[in-house]
Amino acid sequence: MQIHNLPKSHGRKHRRIGRGGKRGSFSGRGIKGQKARAGRRIRPQIRDIIKKIHKRRGYGKNRAASVNPSNVKPDIVNLFDLERMFKSGDKITPKALIGAGLVKTKGDKMPAIKILGGGKLTKKLIFDKGLLMSEKVKKMVG
Repeated sequence: MQIHNLPKSHGRKHRRIGRGGKRGSFSGRGIKGQKARAGRRIRPQIRDIIKKIHKRRGYGKNRAASVNPSNVKPDIVNLFDLERMFKSGDKITPKALIGAGLVKTKGDKMPAIKILGGGKLTKKLIFDKGLLMSEKVKKMVG
């Protein structure tokens, strides 16, 4: 048998630090602190991230929407949707638009709604004053 025929041994032990020898008084561990102690253990970073998830909530992609409600854009309804869903003489209010399924509530809050001039309006509808309208729609409604 020759040396290259021997199986490799995987049971090699790592060097133990801090047991005297020629490395001086601190044995390559520096002076004091968590890393210099016996049985040192540094926590995994993911654990700290998991603990702070509740603090990070509200930050990120849609943070402006949650922090500053004045930046939230209104929900859009076009005239052809109103033409399709309502009869002549109906009053258009935010509740009526939610009931028709054209707008969804955001939690318990009523969203801001803006009516845009996409399509033609042949029916006579009564609009609530709380609704925002584009200039084109204001001219059409009168």
